[in-house]
Amino acid sequence: MNFTGFTADDFDVFLVPGLENRMEVLIERVRPKLETLGAEIAPYISALCGEEMFVHVAKHARRTVNPPIDTWVAWAANKRGYKALPHFEVGMFESHLFIIFAIIYESPNKTVFAGNLEKQLSKINSKLPKSYYWSTDHMNPDGTPHADMSKESFGVLINKLKQVKKAEVMCGLRIPREEAASIEGDKLVETIQDTFETLLPLYRMAF
Repeated sequence: MNFTGFTADDFDVFLVPGLENRMEVLIERVRPKLETLGAEIAPYISALCGEEMFVHVAKHARRTVNPPIDTWVAWAANKRGYKALPHFEVGMFESHLFIIFAIIYESPNKTVFAGNLEKQLSKINSKLPKSYYWSTDHMNPDGTPHADMSKESFGVLINKLKQVKKAEVMCGLRIPREEAASIEGDKLVETIQDTFETLLPLYRMAF
């Protein structure tokens, strides 16, 4: 089964009130698409990274009260989990689709990444598209466009990654929901693959 793309209804899942109701609709409507997308992208990203990358679809299993405000599929070089590793994600908030490289709070790689980002900042700064964005909180739908990231902004991000245990970093592309819902599945797969290729230097810097 090929990935068919996302629809406005998929984004509207995050408007469903209540944990149980939202999870029911998310599992029925969005999760199968994320699983299909995960399987479709896996061979490409494995070849890109030079090692087998395993698919992990968000289960939101720890939630007991608050319904999820986003969902995602991740690819990482471990079959058992991804949160402790640098990884790639495609996911959605109600407002947009995101295609990102991520190191979240559980990963010890953040200090390695911070050191390498500091050394290679000018190169990364010039190579990343200005339309990409940076974030330091995977639960926050907002972020800072790469075009707006000053040397001082990167300094704050790097120091936070070095010094704060719960620090996180994400970088990538965000596509507004209306635009994302209008992109056919095969075209979106191409966009995801192109984005991951652009983000590969960041992934390499995390080891």
